[in-house]
Amino acid sequence: MTANPARKATLSLRSVWKLFGEGAGAVLRDTGGNPPPDLLREHAIVAAVRDVSLDVHEGECFVIMGLSGSGKSTLVRCMSRLIEPTAGEIVFNGENLLSVSPQRLIEIRRHQMGMVFQHFALLPHLSVLANVAFPLEVQGVNRVEREKRAREMIELVGLGGREGFYPRELSGGQQQRVGIARSLAVEPGVWFLDEPFSALDPLIRREMQDEFMRLQAVLKKSIVFITHDFDEAIRVADRIAIMKDGAVVQIGSPEHIVMAPADDYVAEFTRNVSKSKVVRVSALMKPLPKRAPAGGYAGDIDAGARIADAAPLFLGASKPLRVTGADGKPIGRLEQSDVVKLMMQG
Repeated sequence: MTANPARKATLSLRSVWKLFGEGAGAVLRDTGGNPPPDLLREHAIVAAVRDVSLDVHEGECFVIMGLSGSGKSTLVRCMSRLIEPTAGEIVFNGENLLSVSPQRLIEIRRHQMGMVFQHFALLPHLSVLANVAFPLEVQGVNRVEREKRAREMIELVGLGGREGFYPRELSGGQQQRVGIARSLAVEPGVWFLDEPFSALDPLIRREMQDEFMRLQAVLKKSIVFITHDFDEAIRVADRIAIMKDGAVVQIGSPEHIVMAPADDYVAEFTRNVSKSKVVRVSALMKPLPKRAPAGGYAGDIDAGARIADAAPLFLGASKPLRVTGADGKPIGRLEQSDVVKLMMQG
């Protein structure tokens, strides 16, 4: 759960607690910041978030997962102080959000944070353009500038030409695109998404995941993304935090969590995940031989591709694949036997 020293943290949490119940703060102080579960039950205190420390790096999509009631939504609301943490430290771009004034917190939320939730919360009496421009209107941006920015965001999410439509005239996926455009209009330093696609039909949900990934490739935002769907998580995440009973039990890349679960809970959480959809080619590749194999290679595959994408390239050929780096230069080889072994593991 340590930060990557090579990347700057946009958002850092240190020993964050959120306890619900009378006298929760006093109980936390009296126990030195580590109340035993029995004591919390004795005082009818619920620990929604327990001693969470993590970093969200610049430009990464940090996914928080857990079963219902694990504390993931409470945690993301603590990050923006929509819910007041009981204790801890939350540092955003060098400022501790727990010590800033109410006025400064409002300013940070308006100008530096974007939020998208499961329910679209669009204003029904406003057009698409007015909905997207609304947070800029709250900031006091003049009409010409805010509508210019809103049109850019509407175009970015693929809704160009629908600026004059009202929410009732849009599909569920289109409404969520409006919500995404609205949250991006303020050019946030951190983007919070709490199960943004869970209310959508499966096909539309997949399309929105693709759209989200396209936007992230363009914008490179620091993102906190909440979901309970592991398939969704492995598609969008750079790193994943798994929560249980308010605590974070493991943080790592999707690949690391699937291949090296920290405990039985994480293992059960990932049990039905196909490893070939998670593991990247770079994890299985071997060094390039000094000479090309007899008959050459079956084709090229990017080191960042998933094994599931590489497997079909072996059809009709037993020759290895040549693995290429980001610059397109060969950096290794992928053997069919290694792919088969991984896929046989699930």
